[in-house]
Amino acid sequence: MTELLEKLRQLLGPKGLLDEDIEQRTTDGWGAQECHSPAIIRPENTHQLSEVMKLCHESGQKVVTHGGCTNMTRGCVSSKDELVISLERMTAIESIDSTNRTMTVQAGAPLQTVQEQANDLFFTLDLGARGTATIGGNIATNAGGNQVIRYGMAREQVFGLEIVLPDGRILSFMNHMLKNNAGYDLKHLFIGSEGNLGIITRAVLRLRPQMLSKTTALVATDKFSKMSHLLNHMEQALGGKLSAFETLWQNYYCIACKGENMGPPPLSENYPFYILIEASGANAESDSEQFLQALESAMSKELIANAVLAKSLQQQQTMWAIRDNIPALFAYQPMMLFDVSLPISEMESYLTEMQKNIASIDDQLFVATLGHLGDGNLHIAVELGNKSKERKFAVEQAIYTPLTKREGSISGEHGIGLEKKPYLSICRSDTEIEVMKQLKLLFDPKGILNDGKVI
Repeated sequence: MTELLEKLRQLLGPKGLLDEDIEQRTTDGWGAQECHSPAIIRPENTHQLSEVMKLCHESGQKVVTHGGCTNMTRGCVSSKDELVISLERMTAIESIDSTNRTMTVQAGAPLQTVQEQANDLFFTLDLGARGTATIGGNIATNAGGNQVIRYGMAREQVFGLEIVLPDGRILSFMNHMLKNNAGYDLKHLFIGSEGNLGIITRAVLRLRPQMLSKTTALVATDKFSKMSHLLNHMEQALGGKLSAFETLWQNYYCIACKGENMGPPPLSENYPFYILIEASGANAESDSEQFLQALESAMSKELIANAVLAKSLQQQQTMWAIRDNIPALFAYQPMMLFDVSLPISEMESYLTEMQKNIASIDDQLFVATLGHLGDGNLHIAVELGNKSKERKFAVEQAIYTPLTKREGSISGEHGIGLEKKPYLSICRSDTEIEVMKQLKLLFDPKGILNDGKVI
């Protein structure tokens, strides 16, 4: 590898290769440090990355790709025999086309930067790690986030991609159109592939018109069944304006309300379920009135036990800060955060069975639940109590086994990485997994790109 590193150093220059303090880098959203690579390769453009991959392919050198490393599935773990390729120098916002409502960006651009640079337009993808997560990583994992219920996953926000294949070839389909049905739409092979088939370097993103009004409320209810009825009620009453329906169980709400700069809870901590509801539209006055009428109607139907309407941007941000306060869970480490997806009609029975399974392991373990109920996605944080492999395996079984008979998924939006690979067969058939392996062999016959992850 020494000879290869010297070639890479000459190709990339002094800023393009780092070989000090590497093991101090975090590799996931929990702050883990599992970067054991001898060097971080940092190309500044697609052409440089192409040349890097040609050299690595020629020598059979395995590589691991890094975006913002906010993943929750150990997708950025690297060994001493693997090189890390980071796109942290490829952060440019190349162009914004207001007429066609597109933005062309390099893959290392942080999500929050993309959101802020959209100007009078709106990039709809949003999640709690927006300040660190990169567009390339969001696309590679087909990220979901807070507004999937209205705008869809990352897949729906991408018009075109540029990708460097494992052998160094550049595959570019930087399409700027909503409709392009000329042959296979190859970008969809790479969206959600977790960097397993190629490295995303640039993207054409779809922008939307900026909504002029945003109305937010935090409500509480006393039964799970009422949350699904409330979802249907609000979607119908708001006429397509519902943009977020985030659910927080009492076990998460009580700890997420605490912490530095959090202030007093908007609602008391006495309710079993809380829902953060948000709608966006074009007329602040009429939209606010429509939203308020929808809430009042829900209260009259006893779907809501209590509610508080945000009256300012600061109050909206306070409500979202509670939803996004995942760091509040850090106090319960060692902990695992699960990301399951299943039909809403199956959720209550699933959670009952899951809680029973966890209690049978250790009835003192803390469990917190929150999620994007509107799109069938739950996040379940489980305290492990100890770091033994046996405990980790037991908790995984407790979470995943009840999904099988409910035809659920082990990953709603976080991907597979290394963490969930042993359980992929729960939600993918043997034929599906075999086809995935065939695609991997087609694009990466030497197995040098993110080897061993996903499949």
